[in-house]
Amino acid sequence: MPVSIHPTAIVHPSAALGENVTIGPYAIIEEHVAIGDGCIIDAAAQIKRFTTMGANNHVHSMACVGGEPQDLKFHGEESHLLIGDNNRIREFSTIHRGTEGGGGVTRIGSGNLIMAYAHIAHDCQVGDHNVFSNAATLAGHVIVGNHAVMGGLSAAHQFVRIGDFAFVGGKTGVAQDVPPYMLAVGERASLHGINLIGLRRHGFTAEEISGLKAAYRILWRSHKERNEALQQVETEFGHIAPVMELLRFVRESTRGTITPERL
Repeated sequence: MPVSIHPTAIVHPSAALGENVTIGPYAIIEEHVAIGDGCIIDAAAQIKRFTTMGANNHVHSMACVGGEPQDLKFHGEESHLLIGDNNRIREFSTIHRGTEGGGGVTRIGSGNLIMAYAHIAHDCQVGDHNVFSNAATLAGHVIVGNHAVMGGLSAAHQFVRIGDFAFVGGKTGVAQDVPPYMLAVGERASLHGINLIGLRRHGFTAEEISGLKAAYRILWRSHKERNEALQQVETEFGHIAPVMELLRFVRESTRGTITPERL
């Protein structure tokens, strides 16, 4: 099928549109934009300059994709937003391109669901198959892995990391790294064990889940010194791949990881 552009839409002549792209009424596509095959841009959505989008993305009405960073250090320099395939970007959500100080690129992977009013700020690096619930917010430079969930009205402080398969509850403020496979909840996020339901839904084995449970207890409930706890987990459960990924994440953390509430 050919490209379909509503007569009221504004599409810059330099914009590169793939096959089967649909542009709805009053949508705006700026210069230096590339939109892949099969994408749908709904009514009154905006795709701002220096945005590159893969195939089969659906940008819903009133979303603003590729806007300038909300950063006082930004002075109009060229920077980019790169988006993968099969993402759903819902109404009134905003995604900003990068800054010079953050590497100049905001990246969104593939298969993500970005719900209404969600915000992904400059220089964020988002993986695949994540869910950002209504009004979930990432400040600048946040790194999100794969298959993570950010609950409604949750917010992540700049430079934090959200690990693979982590679940951040609604109305949760995240000021430090959320380890993979974990459940984070609270006005100021604290750990509440592993993301058991999420892991089961994604087919984790009984051995993997048991290993992650034990690792959680040793790392955050045993009151052992950090390096001692890390070494114990590696010695006892180092043959379990998700446990080793958890250890790698904790060891690489520069902001520190969130912890359970004090008993």
